Amino acid sequence: MKLGKFLFAAAAVTALTTGASAGTLDDVKAKGFVQCGVTTGLAGFGAPNDQGEWAGFDVDFCRAMAAAIFGDAAQVKYTPTTSKERFTALQSGEIDVLARNTTWTFSRDVNLGFEFIGVNYYDGQGFMVRKSLGVTSAKELDGASVCIQTGTTTELNLADYFRTNGMSYESVVIETSAEGRGVYEEERCDVYTTDASGLAAQRSTMADPSEHIILPEIISKEPLGPLVRHGDNQWGDIARWTLGAMIVAEELGVTAANAEEMASTSKNPEILRLLGGEGDMGAQLGLPADWAKNIIMQVGNYGESFERNLGTTTPLALERGLNALWTDGGILYAPPMR
Repeated sequence: MKLGKFLFAAAAVTALTTGASAGTLDDVKAKGFVQCGVTTGLAGFGAPNDQGEWAGFDVDFCRAMAAAIFGDAAQVKYTPTTSKERFTALQSGEIDVLARNTTWTFSRDVNLGFEFIGVNYYDGQGFMVRKSLGVTSAKELDGASVCIQTGTTTELNLADYFRTNGMSYESVVIETSAEGRGVYEEERCDVYTTDASGLAAQRSTMADPSEHIILPEIISKEPLGPLVRHGDNQWGDIARWTLGAMIVAEELGVTAANAEEMASTSKNPEILRLLGGEGDMGAQLGLPADWAKNIIMQVGNYGESFERNLGTTTPLALERGLNALWTDGGILYAPPMR
């Protein structure tokens, strides 16, 4: 009798695990779109454009997931989230995936029950000040008032940095990036601190960006990336390899312009596997054979997305830096697709 109860319980756990494994993809297919959590608005990463359509580097990841699943990058809806709201939205199932400048940390990955599927931007926390302040180093900020977004790793990093260097500061707490920019521009704080990429984004939208400088110190590691809930391995794999496909495509020279041709003419086995010309990678994910080809044709490879949204020809004017491919002196690469 006891053995029977044990086997029944084990079977029930197995059934629950199997059900959870397939749940999110089935739900997404049933409703016909990916519900993606994004920022409330951060230039270059995620914000409505002049036509009112969401665009940006993180938004491209959302579009890439839709392209992989539906063959149509437009089949995605966006839920703007603040730093405080984002994790609740993911935990509750309000969104399917979160893609908004979120730092991968131990506690978020383990204690909150999330799965970071990779790093799409290697960053670090910095400081922005007005040139008129006459400051050239973060070591000169003793006694400054600092605009800080609540619910972020930035708060903890700031406290650690000032404590380590024997300095004091006054916190000016903000909820959103837009609020922070406004408070800073109104000179209600001396310093704005967040990820260096976020500072570049904020400065690019100010009335006169040249009046503001980003100080040279980078005080933290901020590996930013998309995340999903624990417990659905298939959904995590789809998100992970959506990012991986974009990175591998850049490594292999596959672009939005040549992906269709290379799918039929390339002699490179890795390119053929990526684009669905051979192998069964799509089937292993529960997706069509051309899932990665659709991503690249409709969204582009990692480098194309970076340059379009963040690169040197955009208002943010960000260099690739650490986010360059490993073959170009950066640390960016994806695991082999084989």
